[in-house]
Amino acid sequence: MSFLRHLYQGWLAIAGRFGAVQTLVLLGFFYATLIGPAWLGTRVARRDLLDKGHLREGGSAWREVDSSPPDLERAKLTT
Repeated sequence: MSFLRHLYQGWLAIAGRFGAVQTLVLLGFFYATLIGPAWLGTRVARRDLLDKGHLREGGSAWREVDSSPPDLERAKLTT
């Protein structure tokens, strides 16, 4: 029984190392195929997805809220 236990523990050690390498490979692949091109596309298009352009000029991120009471017609117009 001791031999089988040692064999099992050795296999777990090898499988753990393979799993760590496989995780890095998969994460690198997904970054290179999904996130990298999306980032590159926004850089090439020079888009400001978070609308932060005015913050560079010393502006504030505060936006005034529309304080009028909600009604059905206004809700239909905003959607």
